Amino acid sequence: MYKAYKFKIYPNTEQQIALAKAFGCCRWYWNYSLNLCQETYNKTGKGLSRGYIQGLLPGLKKEYPWLTDAYSQCLQVVALNLSTAYKNFFDKRAKLPRFKSKHGRQSISYPANVKFEDDYLKLPKIGLVYCRRHRDFEGTIKTVTISKNPDEKYFASVLVDDGKEQTEPSVEGKAIGIDLGLTHFAITSNGSKYDNPKHLVKHSRNLKKKQQSLSRKKKGSNRRNKARKLVAKVHSKIARCREDFIHKLSRKLVNENQVIAVENLNVKGMVRNHNLAKAISDVGWGQFCTMLKYKAQREGKTYIEIDRFFPSSKTCNVCLNQVGSLPLDVRSWTCEHCQTNHDRDINAAINIRNESLRILSLGTSDTANGGDVRRMGGKLDYLLDAIPCEVGSPNYTVG
Repeated sequence: MYKAYKFKIYPNTEQQIALAKAFGCCRWYWNYSLNLCQETYNKTGKGLSRGYIQGLLPGLKKEYPWLTDAYSQCLQVVALNLSTAYKNFFDKRAKLPRFKSKHGRQSISYPANVKFEDDYLKLPKIGLVYCRRHRDFEGTIKTVTISKNPDEKYFASVLVDDGKEQTEPSVEGKAIGIDLGLTHFAITSNGSKYDNPKHLVKHSRNLKKKQQSLSRKKKGSNRRNKARKLVAKVHSKIARCREDFIHKLSRKLVNENQVIAVENLNVKGMVRNHNLAKAISDVGWGQFCTMLKYKAQREGKTYIEIDRFFPSSKTCNVCLNQVGSLPLDVRSWTCEHCQTNHDRDINAAINIRNESLRILSLGTSDTANGGDVRRMGGKLDYLLDAIPCEVGSPNYTVG
C-alpha cells in the first residue's frame, strides 16, 4: 500500500537558489510543452505524445543550457504530468491544462535517487537538506515532491510503498450518517453537532489589514513583495487551522464507527450562490470527505456517499413520509403522518445512515459523479492512490 508522508524542510540560502532554478526550469518546460501541444492541435487536430515531449529535452538543453540546472528526471516527470493532464481532460475528469506562473506554489518531483541520511534529505543537484522528521516510516521511497508555498515555506512529500496490502472494507459494526452544514459543520445520526469554526471569519480582520497594506504598495517594489508574504502567511495560517480541525474530526469519526455515510454534495455548483460562496469555500466539505474516505479505507472501514438528490431532510425517518416543500429557514418540522417532531439536520443524518445501510444490504454502491482523477500509464500511476499516514504524528490519537 502506498502512503504519503509530508515533512517540513529547511534549505539554506544556496539550496534555496538551486531549488528556485529547478522550479523555474520545470515550469518553463511545462509551459513550452503545453504551448507546443496547443499549436500542434490547432494546425493538425492531433496532440503530442509523452515520448515526443520527452524527446525534445536533448535539443532544448543544447539550445538553453540553463535547463541543466534541474535534475533530468524532474524534467521527465513534467512530460508525464502534462500527458496525464491531457488524458484526464479528454476523459472529462479535469479541466484543460493551464500555463504555470512563477507566482504562487511551486513544486518539482524526484522519481529516484532520493534518500534520508539521519535528519537530512539528500536530493540530486541540491545536496543534504535539513528535514524535520517528526515521524518515522517503513518501506521503499518511490517519489519525493518538493514544494514551496507562497509564504516561502518548503515541504517534502515522500511517497512510500510499505509492502502491505490494503485491508478489505467491512460493514460489521457501528454505522453513522453525517449531514454537513454551515451553522454546524457536521451533524451525526447519533445527535452530535460539531460547530463550524469559521476560520476565515476569525482571521478576517488581520487579513483585511494586511491586504490593505499590500494594495498601497507599488508593483515590483521590495516593500510590495514583503507585504505579499505577510498576506500569504495569514492565508497559510487559515489553511492550517482548517486542516487541523478537519483532521481531528475525521479521525474521531473513523475511530468510533465502522460505516461512515455522507451526502454527495455538488460543492462546485453551490459556490455559484454569491451569498454563500465565501462561507461554503471556507468550511471545507470536500477536504473533509476526502479525509474520511482515505482514513476509512486504510482502517478497513466502509465509506459511502449517498446521492445528492436523495430527500434526506424532507423524509421522516420514522414513517418515511415525505413533505412536499421544506425551505432552508425551517430548522425543525413535525411529520403530519406520525406526529414526530424532527430536528431537520439530525433527521437528515439518520436518513443518510439508513439509506447507506440499504444500499450496502443490496450489494451496490453509490459514489460521487465523475470518478477519481488518476494517472493513466507510465511508471508513476500510483501517485494519486497514496494514502497520507498520520501514525506517529504529535496530533494523532486513537479512540
